[in-house]
Amino acid sequence: MKHIKEKSASRKGDLAEYYAVTWLWDNGYEVFKNCGCDGLIDLVVRDPEGNMKLVDVKTAGLKKRTNQKTHWQSKSTRTPEQVKADVKFLLFIPETRKLRWVKHREK
Repeated sequence: MKHIKEKSASRKGDLAEYYAVTWLWDNGYEVFKNCGCDGLIDLVVRDPEGNMKLVDVKTAGLKKRTNQKTHWQSKSTRTPEQVKADVKFLLFIPETRKLRWVKHREK
Protein backbone atom coordinates (compact mmCIF):
# COMPACT_ATOMS: atom_id res chain seq x y z
CA MET A 1 0.00 0.00 0.00
CA LYS A 2 2.81 2.37 -0.82
CA HIS A 3 0.49 5.04 -2.23
CA ILE A 4 -0.89 5.78 1.26
CA LYS A 5 2.57 6.64 2.58
CA GLU A 6 3.08 9.21 -0.17
CA LYS A 7 -0.01 11.21 0.85
CA SER A 8 0.06 14.24 3.12
CA ALA A 9 -0.76 13.73 6.80
CA SER A 10 -4.16 15.37 6.41
CA ARG A 11 -4.99 13.19 3.39
CA LYS A 12 -4.02 10.06 5.37
CA GLY A 13 -6.32 11.21 8.16
CA ASP A 14 -9.18 11.76 5.70
CA LEU A 15 -8.68 8.27 4.26
CA ALA A 16 -8.66 6.73 7.75
CA GLU A 17 -11.87 8.55 8.72
CA TYR A 18 -13.73 7.39 5.61
CA TYR A 19 -12.65 3.80 6.18
CA ALA A 20 -13.75 4.19 9.81
CA VAL A 21 -17.21 5.41 8.82
CA THR A 22 -17.86 2.47 6.50
CA TRP A 23 -16.38 -0.03 9.00
CA LEU A 24 -18.64 1.35 11.72
CA TRP A 25 -21.70 1.16 9.41
CA ASP A 26 -20.82 -2.45 8.58
CA ASN A 27 -20.73 -3.17 12.33
CA GLY A 28 -24.17 -1.71 13.01
CA TYR A 29 -23.21 1.77 14.23
CA GLU A 30 -24.89 5.05 13.35
CA VAL A 31 -22.20 7.61 12.56
CA PHE A 32 -22.18 11.40 12.89
CA LYS A 33 -19.12 13.20 11.53
CA ASN A 34 -17.45 16.31 12.94
CA CYS A 35 -17.75 18.95 10.21
CA GLY A 36 -14.70 20.88 11.41
CA CYS A 37 -11.08 19.93 10.93
CA ASP A 38 -10.13 20.14 14.60
CA GLY A 39 -11.56 19.40 18.00
CA LEU A 40 -11.55 16.54 20.50
CA ILE A 41 -13.22 14.03 18.20
CA ASP A 42 -13.75 13.00 14.60
CA LEU A 43 -17.02 11.09 15.04
CA VAL A 44 -19.95 10.59 17.36
CA VAL A 45 -21.30 7.06 17.05
CA ARG A 46 -24.27 5.14 18.38
CA ASP A 47 -23.52 1.44 18.81
CA PRO A 48 -26.05 -1.32 18.06
CA GLU A 49 -27.14 -1.33 21.74
CA GLY A 50 -27.91 2.41 21.62
CA ASN A 51 -24.84 3.64 23.53
CA MET A 52 -23.18 6.86 22.34
CA LYS A 53 -19.38 7.06 21.96
CA LEU A 54 -17.05 9.91 21.10
CA VAL A 55 -14.42 8.67 18.64
CA ASP A 56 -11.07 9.97 17.44
CA VAL A 57 -9.73 8.06 14.41
CA LYS A 58 -5.96 7.55 14.40
CA THR A 59 -3.72 6.20 11.66
CA ALA A 60 -1.34 3.57 13.03
CA GLY A 61 2.40 3.64 12.61
CA LEU A 62 4.86 0.77 12.87
CA LYS A 63 6.80 0.55 16.11
CA LYS A 64 9.62 -1.85 16.98
CA ARG A 65 9.46 -3.65 20.26
CA THR A 66 12.53 -4.51 22.27
CA ASN A 67 12.47 -8.07 20.90
CA GLN A 68 12.75 -6.57 17.36
CA LYS A 69 9.19 -7.50 16.34
CA THR A 70 7.19 -4.66 14.87
CA HIS A 71 3.56 -3.89 15.54
CA TRP A 72 1.06 -1.21 14.59
CA GLN A 73 0.09 1.36 17.18
CA SER A 74 -1.15 4.90 17.53
CA LYS A 75 1.60 7.49 17.66
CA SER A 76 -0.44 9.66 20.00
CA THR A 77 -2.19 9.41 23.33
CA ARG A 78 -5.44 10.93 24.47
CA THR A 79 -5.27 14.48 25.72
CA PRO A 80 -6.50 15.20 29.27
CA GLU A 81 -9.66 16.66 27.70
CA GLN A 82 -10.22 13.47 25.68
CA VAL A 83 -9.73 11.33 28.80
CA LYS A 84 -12.24 13.46 30.71
CA ALA A 85 -14.77 13.17 27.84
CA ASP A 86 -14.12 9.38 27.56
CA VAL A 87 -13.08 9.66 23.90
CA LYS A 88 -12.22 6.30 22.32
CA PHE A 89 -9.50 5.87 19.69
CA LEU A 90 -10.30 3.84 16.60
CA LEU A 91 -7.02 2.75 15.00
CA PHE A 92 -6.70 2.53 11.20
CA ILE A 93 -3.92 0.23 9.96
CA PRO A 94 -2.92 1.56 6.52
CA GLU A 95 -1.15 -1.58 5.30
CA THR A 96 -4.26 -3.75 5.65
CA ARG A 97 -6.90 -0.99 5.76
CA LYS A 98 -8.39 -2.63 8.84
CA LEU A 99 -9.59 -0.93 12.00
CA ARG A 100 -9.62 -1.82 15.68
CA TRP A 101 -10.59 -0.17 18.94
CA VAL A 102 -7.69 0.92 21.14
CA LYS A 103 -7.72 -0.45 24.68
CA HIS A 104 -7.04 2.61 26.80
CA ARG A 105 -5.27 2.30 30.11
CA GLU A 106 -7.30 3.29 33.12
CA LYS A 107 -5.58 5.77 35.42
